[in-house]
Amino acid sequence: MKTNVVQLAEEPKMYETENDISPKRRLELNALMNQRLASAVDLQTQMKQAHWNVKGPSFIGLHELFDKVDEAVESYVDMIAERIVQLGGIAEGTARIAASRSRLAEYPLQIADGMAHVEAVARALSTFGQEARGTIEEANALDDADTADLFTEVSRGIDKWLWFVEAHSQAAK
Repeated sequence: MKTNVVQLAEEPKMYETENDISPKRRLELNALMNQRLASAVDLQTQMKQAHWNVKGPSFIGLHELFDKVDEAVESYVDMIAERIVQLGGIAEGTARIAASRSRLAEYPLQIADGMAHVEAVARALSTFGQEARGTIEEANALDDADTADLFTEVSRGIDKWLWFVEAHSQAAK
């Protein structure tokens, strides 16, 4: 059986840039953002998993909702990757890297029921939202308001999608 081994460079490559953030801070920011990129790529594939496999009476509504969440997360993936490159780093967003670094729980593959997908998607969105908020604080500590602002936008979007998803499991009181 063939096994794939992800090889990472000892010292991350940084490209020269006129960006005024110090190389040391840019290196720290890129490591931080590459960690979030891994979770974002994982989140995107989890949204597709839910979109493809949801069943039940709410099928069409959830199928379309999960697709919209996926599209939004895809834009967050792109924003994070582009910010890494803007700071002279290399966006490390392959599936193998994402799988090895993501902090999200594994998506349950055997579920079909719409409400089970709602719960799994809500957990994934919540976990990623928590990571995004932590990244805001870490970027601010590294004096990078732009990265903090990017993750504020991501966090705000994730919270909106979490609201849309959780509304399917919240009864009117």
